[in-house]
Amino acid sequence: MERLWSPWRSQYIESFKDKKQDETCIFCDAVNEKIEDERSLKVYNADVCFVMLNLYPYNSGHLMVIPNRHLSSFDNLTEEEMNRIMQVTQLSMKALDLVMKPHGFNFGANLGKAAGAGIDEHIHFHIVPRWNGDTNFFPVLGDVKVISQDLLQTKSNLIEAYSKLTTNSK
Repeated sequence: MERLWSPWRSQYIESFKDKKQDETCIFCDAVNEKIEDERSLKVYNADVCFVMLNLYPYNSGHLMVIPNRHLSSFDNLTEEEMNRIMQVTQLSMKALDLVMKPHGFNFGANLGKAAGAGIDEHIHFHIVPRWNGDTNFFPVLGDVKVISQDLLQTKSNLIEAYSKLTTNSK
């Protein structure tokens, strides 16, 4: 069996190896971050969840929808949280459509370390924009992923798109 892997993720995963059990969760810390803070990757706040860019994205525009409550199990999400997360996911895909014009999306969650979760103690959902032909020789042959847009520029573009979408829906 041929295996392709994403070695760029190892830097991210390794950053959590030395984390002590009593340290705070980065997603819990992000709940109170201000979108306007240039150090924050948060792009949208909702009542029970928020959206932020992934610091180590699979593709440009890789977002995560994260419940405000610290939960490690999908089973512990309330019906309200599940419904709202799906609404925010739909809004996020519309924002990505406005900003990046992807041809499709990967959407889902890695539930638990064994399933590939880099942060398994706080459930979160990934939205990865995809384009026809976005797998090229860099990741296939060179073990390198090219992310073509600066995270802060993507953040700025998405904040503007969320603002347009939520203003138009009122």
